[in-house]
Amino acid sequence: MSTNFNIFNTAVMGMAAQSDWLAAISRNISNTNTTGYKNERTDFLTVLSGYQQQGGDIPGGGVSTVTRDEVTLQGALQTTGVGTDLAIDGDGFFLVSDSNGRTFLTRAGGFVQDAQGRLVNSAGYYLMGYDANAGLAGNLSVLTIKKNAMFSAPTTSGSFAANLPASSGVVAAANLPSTNSASAQFAGKSSLTVYDNLGNATVLDLYFAKTGANTWEMTAYNHADASSTGGFPYASGAVTTQTLNFNAADGTISSPSSVTLTVPNGRSMSLDLSKMTQLGAGYTVTDSVVNGYEASTVDGISIGNDGTLNYQLKNGQFVAAYMIPLGKVSSPNNLLAGSGNVYSASADSGQIYIGAPGGGGFGTIQSKTLESSTVDLASELSSMIIAQRSYTANSQVFQVASDIMQVLNNLK
Repeated sequence: MSTNFNIFNTAVMGMAAQSDWLAAISRNISNTNTTGYKNERTDFLTVLSGYQQQGGDIPGGGVSTVTRDEVTLQGALQTTGVGTDLAIDGDGFFLVSDSNGRTFLTRAGGFVQDAQGRLVNSAGYYLMGYDANAGLAGNLSVLTIKKNAMFSAPTTSGSFAANLPASSGVVAAANLPSTNSASAQFAGKSSLTVYDNLGNATVLDLYFAKTGANTWEMTAYNHADASSTGGFPYASGAVTTQTLNFNAADGTISSPSSVTLTVPNGRSMSLDLSKMTQLGAGYTVTDSVVNGYEASTVDGISIGNDGTLNYQLKNGQFVAAYMIPLGKVSSPNNLLAGSGNVYSASADSGQIYIGAPGGGGFGTIQSKTLESSTVDLASELSSMIIAQRSYTANSQVFQVASDIMQVLNNLK
């Protein structure tokens, strides 16, 4: 009689196992088009309720299942053209939080801006990141796009290069630009636009006058102080005056390689002069570049492969606002799955550790891209047929066991 009951138990366990498989297949098929979804895999395990011994054996057993998400599978990357659609090429997860501030992992990177400028995906999870200036040393917080904010940056460095005509005549000391007199003479003049602490554009007038063999004077004035004629005399003294020395052999500058000046109402600025020359040609500017920019509002955002989220300003400048990190665990396939295609750490998965995209084994972030579901519909349909037939076979075993019990009950 015990053998008959074992047949019942084995058949029931078999049907339950096939039901588990069919349930996983059903979930996979329903999520064929879910962004970042990782298909579930069902493994079958032998269960023994007895053991063999020398005098005989105690029969019994069956099967059980373990279902896991195949989290490490890479889904196909599909281009969308939407800047806030993000996908991960390689290992790692986006760090997101729910409305209660709890942190989760996800590969579902279809984010949009809500009314407060926060980046949120279709499941209601908010993308998290670090302030770009602090990086991983900062505090993790929800990314919030400052759509109406204005940004500016003062000038702190730049470079200027020009050829000073070697044949130019020497200017008398009384007529040098540094004297700020109406009779000032010079061989070359250029204007350099720089930016103060408030993002205002300031024009510096640069004058070059020869003071001796292979020696020149460079003088800078604030153009706003120029006379009504646009030049000397200026209402205020020079911003800086510097002697430039050139090599007689080849006309390259020998000293100084740079000068430091203070931008009016701005910061100290280092101006690179290392490419200045004194050759047998006219005054010609070959390089004029400074950093900093005028105040401007946010026109859009862009996200790089390294996770840097930049504001694109209306003046064409880019401002690094956030760094989007990625999270990993030691055993991704043991993460706990949650609604909305998110995962949380477990004792089996290990704790979450965070890193920058593209380094330390983390994948890169692809903007304007989404990661497709890893479900192979054809494989799932084939598995569904096998699972259904296996379920039917186990039900037949159950029926046979029932028939045997009926025969035994009818014996007299």
